[in-house]
Amino acid sequence: MKKRLSQIWNQFQELFSVEESLNTTIKPGKAVLVAAVTLKEQGASIEALKPLLQNSSSLLDVLCLPIAQVVSTGLPFVPTGTALLKLASEIQEQDLALEDFVFIVSQAAYLESVKEILSLYANVNWDANHNVAEAVKKQLQKLGELELDYQDFIDVLLCFHESKLAAAFNQVLSVRLQSTRFHQSSINRLTQRIAWNTYRYIIPARIDSRDILKNLPRPAFGNWRQEEEKFHSIDKYLQEYIAQQPREKVFDEQFCFTDIYVPLKAREVDADGYEKWEAFDLKTWAEKILNDEIPHKQRQVMFIQAGPGKGKSVFCRMFAAWVNRNLHPVWTPILIRLRDIKIFENNFEDTLKAAVDRSFATSDRGWLIDKNTRFLFLLDGFDELLLESKTSESLKDFLRQVAAFQELCQQTSEKGHQILITGRTLALQGIERLMPGNLDRVEIQLMDNEVQQQWFHKWSNLVGADKTTEFQQFLQNKHCPERVRQLSQEPLLLYLLAAMHRDGEINIDMFNDAQTTKAKIQIYQKSLDWVLTKQRPASLNHQIAELETDDLQQILKQAGLCVIQSGGQVAPVAMIEERLKDHKSAQALIEKARNSQDDHPLRQVLATFYLKQSANSKEGSVEFTHKSFSEFLCAVKLIENIEDWTQPGSRGREFNLATQQMDEQIYDLLGYGGLTPEIVGYLMELLKESHAFRPLQLFQRLQDFYIRWCNGEFIDSFTINLPQIKAQQLQRHEIRFGQRQVDIYAGLNVMILLLELHRYAQEKVAFSQQITFYPSGQPTGALSWTDQLLRIINYSNCIQRGNFNSVVGQFLGGADLSGANLSDADLSLANLSHANLSDADLSGGNFSRANLSGANLSVANLSRANLSGTNFSRANLSGANLSGADLSTANLSRANLNGVYLSRANLNRANLSGANFSRADLSRANLSGADLSGADLSGADLSDANLNRANLSRANLKRANLSDANLSSANLSGDNLSRANLSRANLSDANLGDEFFKAIHWDEDTNWQDVQGLDKAINLPAVLKQQLGLN
Repeated sequence: MKKRLSQIWNQFQELFSVEESLNTTIKPGKAVLVAAVTLKEQGASIEALKPLLQNSSSLLDVLCLPIAQVVSTGLPFVPTGTALLKLASEIQEQDLALEDFVFIVSQAAYLESVKEILSLYANVNWDANHNVAEAVKKQLQKLGELELDYQDFIDVLLCFHESKLAAAFNQVLSVRLQSTRFHQSSINRLTQRIAWNTYRYIIPARIDSRDILKNLPRPAFGNWRQEEEKFHSIDKYLQEYIAQQPREKVFDEQFCFTDIYVPLKAREVDADGYEKWEAFDLKTWAEKILNDEIPHKQRQVMFIQAGPGKGKSVFCRMFAAWVNRNLHPVWTPILIRLRDIKIFENNFEDTLKAAVDRSFATSDRGWLIDKNTRFLFLLDGFDELLLESKTSESLKDFLRQVAAFQELCQQTSEKGHQILITGRTLALQGIERLMPGNLDRVEIQLMDNEVQQQWFHKWSNLVGADKTTEFQQFLQNKHCPERVRQLSQEPLLLYLLAAMHRDGEINIDMFNDAQTTKAKIQIYQKSLDWVLTKQRPASLNHQIAELETDDLQQILKQAGLCVIQSGGQVAPVAMIEERLKDHKSAQALIEKARNSQDDHPLRQVLATFYLKQSANSKEGSVEFTHKSFSEFLCAVKLIENIEDWTQPGSRGREFNLATQQMDEQIYDLLGYGGLTPEIVGYLMELLKESHAFRPLQLFQRLQDFYIRWCNGEFIDSFTINLPQIKAQQLQRHEIRFGQRQVDIYAGLNVMILLLELHRYAQEKVAFSQQITFYPSGQPTGALSWTDQLLRIINYSNCIQRGNFNSVVGQFLGGADLSGANLSDADLSLANLSHANLSDADLSGGNFSRANLSGANLSVANLSRANLSGTNFSRANLSGANLSGADLSTANLSRANLNGVYLSRANLNRANLSGANFSRADLSRANLSGADLSGADLSGADLSDANLNRANLSRANLKRANLSDANLSSANLSGDNLSRANLSRANLSDANLGDEFFKAIHWDEDTNWQDVQGLDKAINLPAVLKQQLGLN
C-alpha cells in the first residue's frame, strides 16, 4: 500500500495537535531553523516542535532560505529529527511505523549532508539569485504528492542514493542550486555527492532511535554500529593517508608535492601499443570517466603508462587527494603501491584486502559488495610488482585479474568500483598482444611548453622570479644541447636540473656536446654529489662523520645493485649488508639499521640520499624514491667490476683477475634478470668516459665466457656450480630464482654486453676489424647455417615463453647474424635494425612488428615467415626467398627487393613505396591495397598477382609480367608499362592517369592481349583507346 509524503507530515501535525498555519508572514523554512536552535539551546520539547509542524510542510522547507544560513549556522538537523520522532513515540505510546521514521530521518540526514558538502565550497555564492524560493516551493509541493510503498521506504535504509526518495530530494535541491552559476551537469554531480553522503547520517539517527524501533523488520537494519565503525575507519584512512599525500616533502626540500605539481598531458594508446595523435589533460580524462561522462569507458580499467620519471606516481597521489576532496563519497580513493604487496592471492579481492589492511576492509567480508561505498583503486607501479616468480607471465596474470575484477564491477550492481593502474611502458613488452581488452590505455606525454610554463610559475613562487628566469635562460641558451632541453621535459629531471641550477651546481659549460644518456649521467652524478654533500642535513653531519663520502657512495651503489636484483625497487638491508661484508665502515652503519626499534639516524640519512625504509618490511629494507636512481647506481657498480676484468696483471699474468674470479663476478652481478635499456645505456656511456676501458680485451674475455656458457660449462659443473651459488644467495633474501634462471640471465646479459661492444666497435676504425660478435657463431660458408643462437633462444624460453625476446630482443640492432639458422624462432617486436641477416634461414619465424629497417637480408630464407607489420624500410632483401610469407601491413618503403622471391606472399596493405622489386618473383602474391608508389618493378613477375586497390602510381613496370594479374581499382597513373605483359589482366576501374602523375606510358611492345576491363578503366588515354579499337 502506497502512502503520500504529505499525509505522513499531516499525521505528525495531528499527533502534536497542531494545524497547518496559513500565516504567510513566516518565511518557509524559518520554523525549521528556529526549532533547531531551540532544541540546541533548551533541549527537546513538544512546545519547541509545534511551530515547526505548524509552519512547515517538511524539514526540507529550510532549502527556501539562503544557503548561507543553512551551512554556516551549524545547526543539528539529525538531532532535531530524532527528537521529533522520540516525542511522537511518547505521545502515541508505541513504536513508530517504518514510513514515519524513514520520512523524518531521511530529510534530517539529507540536510546534514547538504550542510557538510556545500561547506566545502567556501568561495561559492550559493545565493546569487534570490528569485528561486517560489520554484523551490513548487518542487516541495511535488515532493509532498510523492507516493511510496513499503519497499521504497526499506530502500532508503538499505541504499539511500539509489532510492526514489533520494531522487525526489535531489530534484528539490537541484532547483535550489539553480541560483548559482553552476552548469546543470555540475549541479547533478553535487546532488549525487550529497545523496551518497546522506547514508552516513542515517546511521547515527538509526542508532539513536533504537529504543523506538524495536518492532521493525530485521531486513531493513543490519549491524548499524559496525556500519558506523566502518565509515569511521574509512574517514581515518582518508585523513591520515590520502589527504597527506600532496603534503609530503619533495626529497629533502622544505616544500611539498602540491607546491610544485602541475597537471600532465597524455595520449590514448590503442590495443597494439600505438599512441593516438591528440593530447589531453590527464586529470580531466580520469575525472570524466569517474563522472560517467564517457559512458562506454566506465567498464574499462584506467591504464596509465609512461617511462621512468614521467610523473605516474605523483599523479596517483595528487589525483587520489583530489578525488577525496571533490568526489568522496561517490568515489572513495584507495592508493596502493604495488611494490608494497608481498603476496598476491589467487583471488584479486583478497589481494586488495591485504593491501588496504584497514579495518573497513579486513573486518567486513562484504566491504566490496556494499552499495553505500564505491572505491577508486589506484594501483601504482605494475612494473614494480614483487611477484614470487618475477616474470612477465606473472604481470600478465595480474593484469588479467585486474581486468576480470573491473568486468565484474561492471556487471554487478553491488560492485561499482573502478581500477586505475600505472606503470612503465617497457614492462609491457612481450605481453602487449595478450593483454586484456578492457584496458583504457593512455601514455603520459613529455611536458610541453604550456605545462613547463605552469611549472616555472610554481618554481618561481618557491625560489624567486630571478632564479627561475636564469634557469629558463640556461635551458634556452644556444649552447645548451637539445638533449638537455629534452630532459627538462620530464618532471623528475626538470626538478633535478632546476634544483642544481638553483644551488649553482650546474652551468652551461658542463653540457657541451652531451647526448641524452651522457647528459642523464652528468645529472645523476651531480645529484649524487649533491646529496652526499650539499643536501646532507647539518644535524646529521656529526652523526655520520665517521663515514667518508666514498663509504656512503659504496652503500648507495650496492643498494642500487641490490634493488635491481630484488626486482626493481626494494632491497633487504640484509642483502646490502652481505654485499658490504668487506667494507667495514659501511657495514657498521648498515648493521645499526637492522633493528627496527633503534631510533638511529640511518633512516634519515637514507631519506636524504633518495632512499627510504620500506613500509612493509619486517626485517628492514630500503627503497629508492625513484627507480632511475637505482638503475644509474647499479650501472656505476657494474662499471667498477668491468674495469677490473681487463686490468693488466703482473708477473707474466695477462689479467690481474683470474678467469674463475671473473666468472664468479659475472654470475654474482648479472645472474638476476635482464639488463634494462637504461642500465645498458649508462654502462656504455660510463665505459666510453673511463680511462680503464680496454674494448678489445673486454670483448675477448666476455666472448670466452659466452662460448663456454653456450656449451653448458657452468650449469653442468659438478664441482663449483656458479648458477646454484647465486640462486642460493638470492633465495636467502626471498628472491625466487632457480639456478636455471640464474644461468640463463647471466648468459643473456653477457650477450647484451657483447652486442653493445660489437655496435660500439663497428663505429670505430681502430676496432671494426678486431671486434665482431657472432651471437649464433661465425658462418663457415654458403648454406652452412649456424644454430647456436636458435639453441640459446630455445634454452631461454624453457623458463618462460618469449623470454629471450623480452630480454635481448631490443638489443639486436646492428647484430651480425649472417648465416644463422633462426627457423621458427619468435623475434616479434625485436629491434633488428641494421642487423646483418644475409644468408640466414628465417623460414617460418615470427618477426611480426619487428624493426628490420636498414637490415641486410640478402639471399635470406624468409619463406612462410610471419612478417605482418614489420618495418623493412631501406632494408636489403635482394635475392631473398619470401614465398608464402605474411607481409600484410609491413613497411618495405625504399627497400631493395631486387630478385626477391615473393610467390604467394601476403602483402596486403603493405607499404612498398619506393622499393626496388626489379626481377622479383611476385607471382600469385596478394598485394591488395598495397602502396607501391614509386616502386621499381622492372622485369618483375607479377603474374596472377592480386593488385586490387593497390597504389602503383609512378611505378616502373617496364618488362614486368602482369599476365592474369588483378589490377581492378588499382592506381596506375604515371606508370611505365613499356614492354610489359598485361595479357588477360583485369583493369576494371583502374586509374590510368591523373592531373598529378599524368597518364601511363606504354610502347608498341606492351602486350594488351585479352586484357579485361579496359572499357571500365578510369582516365584511359584516347591514343590507347584508339590503338586497341575501343572507340
